[in-house]
Amino acid sequence: MTFGHRFDLLRRTALLGAAVSLSAIGAVLAGQPETAVPPGNAIDWHKERQFWSFKVPQAQPKPAVKNAKWARQPVDYFILARLERKKLSPSPEAERRTLIRRLTLDLTGLPATPEEAAAFVADKRADAYEQLVERLLASPRFGERMASVWLPLARYAEDQAHQVGADSTMFYANAFRYREWVMGAFNRDLPYDQFIRFQLAADKFPAAKQEDLAALGFLGLGPKYYNRGRIEVMADEWEDRVDTVTRATLGLTVACARCHDHKFEPITQRDYYALAGVFASVKMVNKTADGKAVEGKVQADKMPADAVHMVEEGTAQNLSIFLRGNPELKGAVAERSFLKVLSTGEPKPFADGSGRRELAEAIASRDNPLTARVLVNRVWGVLFSKPLVATASNFGHSGMMPTHPELLDDLAVRFMSGGWSVKSLVRELALSATYRQSSREDVKKSAADVANESLWRVNRRRLSIEQWRDSVLAVTGELDLSGGKSLELDDAKNLRRTVHARVSRLKLNDLLMQFDYPDANVHAEKRSATTTPTQKLFMLNSPFMLERAKALAERVTTDASESDAASMQRAYQLLYGRNPESAETAAALAFLRKPATGEVTRWQQYAQALLMANEMLYVD
Repeated sequence: MTFGHRFDLLRRTALLGAAVSLSAIGAVLAGQPETAVPPGNAIDWHKERQFWSFKVPQAQPKPAVKNAKWARQPVDYFILARLERKKLSPSPEAERRTLIRRLTLDLTGLPATPEEAAAFVADKRADAYEQLVERLLASPRFGERMASVWLPLARYAEDQAHQVGADSTMFYANAFRYREWVMGAFNRDLPYDQFIRFQLAADKFPAAKQEDLAALGFLGLGPKYYNRGRIEVMADEWEDRVDTVTRATLGLTVACARCHDHKFEPITQRDYYALAGVFASVKMVNKTADGKAVEGKVQADKMPADAVHMVEEGTAQNLSIFLRGNPELKGAVAERSFLKVLSTGEPKPFADGSGRRELAEAIASRDNPLTARVLVNRVWGVLFSKPLVATASNFGHSGMMPTHPELLDDLAVRFMSGGWSVKSLVRELALSATYRQSSREDVKKSAADVANESLWRVNRRRLSIEQWRDSVLAVTGELDLSGGKSLELDDAKNLRRTVHARVSRLKLNDLLMQFDYPDANVHAEKRSATTTPTQKLFMLNSPFMLERAKALAERVTTDASESDAASMQRAYQLLYGRNPESAETAAALAFLRKPATGEVTRWQQYAQALLMANEMLYVD
């Protein structure tokens, strides 16, 4: 194999969604054998099932620690035990104003109001923090925040990556119904195993209600391509379903086995086509509330308002393995079934129609070693900015090992035993002493653990575009909390939460793209965190920011009898949850006393500077 061929292998693997470890890359480029795993008929399945992520998680004994008084939740013992082994100590608890800002942004995606912050600081009850956590978990804003995490995993979008002329017949006019279902599911704390079942096969479970059919948007909002009757086009659509489902729920890059047995994982071509057959046996439909399908090609603006984009059973079929991915070269037939490495012995063929219900049951089973681990890891990443497994959608050989494997297992077991409750999981993490630590740097500790893998402090993190834009609207007093049909983000009248904005595969909105919202064409396990000139140029020059600066200036200067210093204090409390320091006050007063030039007042200029500041974009 030439270097060029080896490089092409890595490129194609990346395009298929595999997260390849540095060691695997090095092996391939060095000319070592391509396969870290032998061909399917030579795999030692017993040995492979002993890999850490393919073993069913087990409850772990509480680690012995010296400073037991520090721990508040079970997770703290695991964190503290590692800290003590490294001769490190946890950081002090963050001050209350920092805690309420952090917690409110993490759980709702919005900043705390000055009144909420002042009340929490003044609340001397022993359970004041616990009451704050409960209030935030009960807020409808919690579901909106969690939906903004889930939707990129589901590659949520409302159109296609291509359009011929004005043809919008393959667009999703009512995609928002899936988004609202996701929000509602998190708000009512739908058990995560049911959350998965409904998204794959709500129409096949008696427990699902009529409104739960919108959950099928997980599959029904996927990419559709022109010439859909051609086998090679259908194969591309099946690959999308396999990739999205397996990476989002199982943390496995199964789609890498479309053309050959997986190069790094115990996943064979037979495994891939066994799952692809499930999606080849369903059809995407638009159905109205009375259960009638919308027939024919309908332009998006003509789609009935009550139509739901979903899937339903088609003609059940098993696919032949496409040799080297070529649909013209057919190999053995792969019966629809689950992955062999996650099955006991040979996988049992699916017999109920397409197999969606059986696939959902296999993924949501307590015997599945991956599902709970993957979700727990994602939620950990939401609250601590870094997941325990850095490759959140790749728990295979080519992914990263967990930094705290016993903690991950224990959380997964208790998550399942506790009824798969996402709110209970978030509650434990938010109440932990680990989460309440300060984010302040310490030179000695940083030298011992520069990446903070031991979590001796909380990581300072940048807000997502949803959190930042929503925060800007919240502090200016303009935020519209209504939901419903999507609005264009560029619409000057759109003051709703960013999660309600239209998301395009054809052309992602410039604001979303500039601030690292992921490509909606594919499952996205994480977001980049770039710092670019265009971000600050947007904050400086965009009509959106100029209007927000004007609104903020008006909000904090409405009382003509109030001094500039008092107005400044109100602005700092709104934006940053604190009072300005003396040096900040002096600099601001000096700026405000200078005469204005042009149409923009000094207060509007100052308000814009506050909105642009890094403190508005980061949380401690």
